[in-house]
Amino acid sequence: MFTIDRWLKYLPGPIRGLVEEMAKGQSDTAKSQRGAFAAFLIRVASAAIAFLSQVLLARWIGAHEYGIFTYVWVWINVIGTLCAAGFATSVMRFIPEYASHHDFDHVRGYLRAGRAFSTLAGLVSTISGLLILYYFDDFVEDYYRIPFAIALLCVPAFALTDFQDGLGRAQGWLDLALIPPYIFRPVLLFVFIGGAVLIGWSRDAETAVISVVAATWITAAAQYLLQKKRMREAVPSGPRSYKIGFWLKVSLPVIALESFAMMMTNLDILILNYFVNPDQIAIYYAAVRTIALIAFVHFSVTAAVTSKFVPYYTKGDMDGLKAFFVETRKWTFLPSLIGAVILLALGKPLLWLFGPEFTASYPVMFVMVIGLLTRALAGPLQGLMIATGQQNGAALALGVAVVFNVALNFLLIPKFGLLGAGTATAISYCIESLLLYLQSKRLFSQSGHPIKVKEINGSAAE
Repeated sequence: MFTIDRWLKYLPGPIRGLVEEMAKGQSDTAKSQRGAFAAFLIRVASAAIAFLSQVLLARWIGAHEYGIFTYVWVWINVIGTLCAAGFATSVMRFIPEYASHHDFDHVRGYLRAGRAFSTLAGLVSTISGLLILYYFDDFVEDYYRIPFAIALLCVPAFALTDFQDGLGRAQGWLDLALIPPYIFRPVLLFVFIGGAVLIGWSRDAETAVISVVAATWITAAAQYLLQKKRMREAVPSGPRSYKIGFWLKVSLPVIALESFAMMMTNLDILILNYFVNPDQIAIYYAAVRTIALIAFVHFSVTAAVTSKFVPYYTKGDMDGLKAFFVETRKWTFLPSLIGAVILLALGKPLLWLFGPEFTASYPVMFVMVIGLLTRALAGPLQGLMIATGQQNGAALALGVAVVFNVALNFLLIPKFGLLGAGTATAISYCIESLLLYLQSKRLFSQSGHPIKVKEINGSAAE
């Protein structure tokens, strides 16, 4: 029988010690490393599936239709993420805090409130979007109108999935957090589009959008049922208690944080629409999403460690918090650097898979990698800020970076085209990382003190 011990003996001594500690250690660091590694493996598998499905989609429907699909899907990502109303992120703060104090009434109440807010906000957004498309003919170009209308139907499911992603991370259930949206949904999209092509449906953006709507709803339903079953085992049944006002007070700044983060990731594509045709958007999207595969390391570490920051902070152990954060920066940067070198070396062949015309965006990968590596060097700062209640300052920092992002995109795209968009986004990532780093310096300069229960729950009565 093949065991981890038999495998470890083939490794050199120093490496063997590090791997053994990560694989078998019971310290917070070892557990967090395992979580980050599991999240990374899931995202690597997801990246491979998503990359393959996007390559085949671009080949099946062509650059122009792929550009339409890309632009519409980016909007759905932005709207759906914001519809989670900040609960998808603040859940990673509240659930661990309430659970640590055995306050299961508020755990149950928060879960119901988070699901309801996310889904209802998605429904309102769907209806609002459809009304805008119906009454304002010039809101989008004609070739976007029908795909946009169809795609809006999946916003409630997307928002619910986003909340459930945060819940899974808060509970340490990375399988139920990450596998549904990042593996199951892309696989379904791939299967549905392939099936549509085989039965003779049109090879266009509308077919792709119908497929993604179906995949999103099925994914949300499956994830909900699986998480609900596991939650029954983790949280005993009982009454629900609500602090809607307090939860909104914390979550609303997180909405700003989420909106700014989404803008940082997608503004370049949304602004490009004012200057170029869908085929150019498709070419740019292929380049930035290919090099952005290295960001999965940053995402994986953040997903695994955000809830781990909370116990250090609530105990007032600022030295321990700082040491743990410094360690997570190493986990983020070194693998990102290795990944960047590999992706840049293989960049042109990877872009060629989308189609020969896509290789024109290869230089964009070189400027984008600077911003992505800067974020990796800074570490999981957003997760740290949220876990320690510093979301307001983090939102302000990202807001400033977004302003620079918008200004730089409108300044550089007319002069340099796709390369200008990539440069604007890379510079904005650097600004974001610097401002968040300054926020963390201020946090770590605080003297340590245990955080009282009333500061956690927002009530002196508990």
